[in-house]
Amino acid sequence: MGVTVSLTASATRLAATSALADDVSRLKFVSGAREEALRRLGIERVEDLLLHIPRRYLDFSHAYRIEDAPLGEVATVVARVDRVTQRRPRPRMTVVEVSLVDDTGVLQVAFFKQPWIAQQLEPGMRVAVMGKVEFAYGFKQMASPHYEVLDDEASGTIMPVHPVGEGISAAWMRRIVSVALERSVTLSDYLPARLRAKRRLMSLARALRSIHFPHDMSERSQARTRLAYDELLLLQLALRLRNDANLLDVAPCAHRVGEHVEALRHALPFELSAEQDAAVQDILADMTDADHIMNRLLLGDVGTGKTAVACFGLAAAADSGTQAAVMAPTGVLARQYAQKCGPLLDAAGISWTLITGTTSVPERDEATRRLRNGEITVAFGTQALLSDDVVFHELTLVVIDEQHRFGVGQRNALRSKGPGADLLVMTATPIPRTLALSVYGDLDTSIIRHRPVPGAGVATRVLTEANRDIAYDAIREALARGEQAYVICPLVEAGDPLSELEEVPGAEDMLDSSAKTKAAAALHDVAHEVEELKRVFADARVEALTGRMRAAEKDAVIDAFRRKEVQVLVSTTVVEVGVDVPSATVMVIENGERFGLATLHQLRGRVGRGDISGRCFVMMQAKTKRNSTAYQRLEALEKTEDGFALAELDLRLRHEGEILGFRQSGGVSLRFVDLDEDVEIIEAAQHDAKQLLMYSRDLGACATAPLRQEVIVRYGDVFKEVSGG
Repeated sequence: MGVTVSLTASATRLAATSALADDVSRLKFVSGAREEALRRLGIERVEDLLLHIPRRYLDFSHAYRIEDAPLGEVATVVARVDRVTQRRPRPRMTVVEVSLVDDTGVLQVAFFKQPWIAQQLEPGMRVAVMGKVEFAYGFKQMASPHYEVLDDEASGTIMPVHPVGEGISAAWMRRIVSVALERSVTLSDYLPARLRAKRRLMSLARALRSIHFPHDMSERSQARTRLAYDELLLLQLALRLRNDANLLDVAPCAHRVGEHVEALRHALPFELSAEQDAAVQDILADMTDADHIMNRLLLGDVGTGKTAVACFGLAAAADSGTQAAVMAPTGVLARQYAQKCGPLLDAAGISWTLITGTTSVPERDEATRRLRNGEITVAFGTQALLSDDVVFHELTLVVIDEQHRFGVGQRNALRSKGPGADLLVMTATPIPRTLALSVYGDLDTSIIRHRPVPGAGVATRVLTEANRDIAYDAIREALARGEQAYVICPLVEAGDPLSELEEVPGAEDMLDSSAKTKAAAALHDVAHEVEELKRVFADARVEALTGRMRAAEKDAVIDAFRRKEVQVLVSTTVVEVGVDVPSATVMVIENGERFGLATLHQLRGRVGRGDISGRCFVMMQAKTKRNSTAYQRLEALEKTEDGFALAELDLRLRHEGEILGFRQSGGVSLRFVDLDEDVEIIEAAQHDAKQLLMYSRDLGACATAPLRQEVIVRYGDVFKEVSGG
């Protein structure tokens, strides 16, 4: 990078940067209840506090007097409390009415179902309220606005409102943040100066001050850009370093393409689509590169033929006289891979085996012996492949399906069985491009967007309880034709904690307030649903499938379903991945508002996979609000089968971590990044991470040492694998 920094200057920068790691208790005003409150908010270090950004801002440079507040618009009004009253117009309904006054008039404010506000506001207090201004009964009014009790610091400025909790007020949070910012005035920036100048970014110290106390919202926007870039750059560095930890000083395997690849192409009962063929060429080019270890993501929606594409990598390993391992998240899916790929591999003259938790001891012993001796080329399996007794003669390709269902340690553990092995990870979860660039930025990506064989498709319809007969009639018609059905429930048993539901931000907001207390009782569970459906469909065999069942039990139920011995399968989202039964044509998803859009799309992908069209009925709470994110998800699901279009919408409605189950090791998610808007920032960070690691592969150079320290702070365990720290 052409930057020379003296060791003394570097040491000074490191010392200044390390001040961010100080315990928060070392700050003025932080002790007792306030310290406990900060720790409850996850604030342990000074840096945690500085990254605890405001949830909104009160812009007093545009605050109105009561007389001037525009009707029908959202406005900020600063006034004093004149009177606070509390009334109960009906049972379970409490209204706190607050009269605010200034020299120009009176503003009546009402807070519904928030009785504690009556104790928080007192006559004479100076407050700011932000909400929609209405006019009724002779007064300007606001209903349940944001409010903030002010001190003398708020005058003609933009005031941050930080997330707080019991034991610390917003005013105290501002004071403590100000103290932390005073300590960061001399903070040395961990970004190399030339890189900061190239990207026209604020200094770190200025960005931290501006995100908390901006002079205007434009300055706040520039600060967010700097902090978003930092998040993405550090994430990219951590991801790449994590990969490099197992690849340092390891020679790549230069695979060859020969007779097995050609035989596989002839064995396929169909022609590869253009997208499939392009993905195959990507994989084979990576595998035959003598200077490059493959790290590739194969991304494709349900039914796009990723399995056939992956088989070409297995054939290249066979042509090279080496071995490959395919690890799936469930025994069902591992066995399904073996059933689909096995005949193709047999036709191409490639030996294979299957190892799962239910493989018998004699079969396992024979399989591991032949793998160890190099007699078997391909091993399909679950986490059972990670066992110590599974030893490969020469493993040069690792294929992992639905990789976000495995931990980093599991992926690396399998890869360690073949140092220098190429890696191909696959997922059927459609991922927006920006999310793939950031979360999977260490992987080259091949995308298959379209199904080679469109299939019969799935018609989706959202129903309420009043229309349940429509869904049940569809099941009866399917059973009469010899077809089968799924019924999906959010819980295994009644009384299970709500924490066992898939996390959907705003799940409670979907309900009208009168329904929230009944939310838990309204959830369907597998145990009760099985008994109910046995009564409704008396002539059908109804069975349960849940993640709590032992592997052998799950396999037995799915095998019975495949053989059509079970007509109705009642399950949790365990069927989202891995169950492929073409004769299953109807799915009913209970409490659909409780699931994310990506999950709903994956679930309905289980039907309509054969020559018979599928029907998916999503049951929705009758009182789901039309403007809620839950309603928007279900409405979009009805309108399109395009998984990538739905993924883009899901990204706008939900956070990236909820979509993929992704969490950084330090518990830090992408709090500053807008994955829907920040394409340029994401691409810049990805490019710069590559350049930095080309300059210093462990960031140990003087110019990058502070950046290395920041990576350690945020991703310590991951970085130490490669840094030796």
